[in-house]
Amino acid sequence: MARFSVFALLAVPWLLLAGLVSGDAVSDLEKKGRPAIDAMLAKSKTCTKANLKVRREWGDISAAEKKSYIAALLCLMEKPSKLNPTQFPGAKTRYEDFVVVHMQQTMSIHNTGSFLSWHRYYLWAFEQALVKECNYNGSHPYWDWGRWAQDPEKSPIFDGSDTSLSGNGKKIDHRSSGIAPAGNGGGCVETGPFKNMTVRLGPVSPAVDPAPPRNPRSDGYGLNTRCLRRDISNYLTSRYARTQDIAALITNSRDVLTFQNVMQGAGGGFGGAGAGIGVHAAGHFTIAGDPGGDFYTSPNDPAFWVHHGMIDRTWTIWQSQDTNTRIQTIAGGTSMMSFGGGGRQQSLDDNIDLGIVGDKVYKIRDLNSIVDGPFCYVYE
Repeated sequence: MARFSVFALLAVPWLLLAGLVSGDAVSDLEKKGRPAIDAMLAKSKTCTKANLKVRREWGDISAAEKKSYIAALLCLMEKPSKLNPTQFPGAKTRYEDFVVVHMQQTMSIHNTGSFLSWHRYYLWAFEQALVKECNYNGSHPYWDWGRWAQDPEKSPIFDGSDTSLSGNGKKIDHRSSGIAPAGNGGGCVETGPFKNMTVRLGPVSPAVDPAPPRNPRSDGYGLNTRCLRRDISNYLTSRYARTQDIAALITNSRDVLTFQNVMQGAGGGFGGAGAGIGVHAAGHFTIAGDPGGDFYTSPNDPAFWVHHGMIDRTWTIWQSQDTNTRIQTIAGGTSMMSFGGGGRQQSLDDNIDLGIVGDKVYKIRDLNSIVDGPFCYVYE
């Protein structure tokens, strides 16, 4: 049986008061908040309309734009790692440098006050690497879970075409990931641009059965060559990541602690009531497989990045509903083990350091910005 993943811990039930939502209520909320973002843009000293990037949903960008993004991903997977090969023998590529950084900081960036700001910086740093190291000239796309909630496997993200992020894994006999029933995949990805992708790091906390081979090192940094596996299904998206679920997360969360806890599926801690699973866990376990379902090494699946693009978009929309109170706000401890906000509370003046993949050390208050600090992008 598969090991119990820490992702599953973050999917503790919480009752979400969704109500009835018609049309694309998330886009409506985005439009409602855009004037506030435009007002911030007008005052920004670092971001202007001339250098503003617009992030769009995967289904809304052209085939040429999709191929350009895919080519940049593949380029990063070919460039050599900048890490010490003795310390991190499993990291052979620049792409895997990003995976290592996530592995190193996993326990301090989930269910903590820095969850949202850390991942905002992490995604932006990844986008910068695509641009500066692989000549990508686009903006980072995102995956709108609600748009494809009923059949993500047939979405342009996972349909297995040459303009997708590859399809499902080969159908094999396998068991549940621990959150969702076993889907129609489970094996190696055999379609699309990443069908020949090699995974080397981890596993650390796998949630797949049959389990991947153990890493030669207990920390997961050893060389452990294997294929990319997925088990995509609509079980979670059709229940917990619909448009109405995303809209309810935004409209029902009156403070950032509620917002980030419900998003991660950890509302109120491990004793939370209700029957909901947060969109964060729902997205990760829709990808599932290895390394997509591994709490530590999940960025090793190329779909991680469009998933976290939607995480950041959702936070941006939530912030834009009341920028006066929601930009510079923070809640939560500094360690994932500080359940319920215990331990030292995170501060806006705490530093975030991405090491080998970041351009500099930033304070959280700089990373809470939307169109200021290092950032200059909006979502549409």
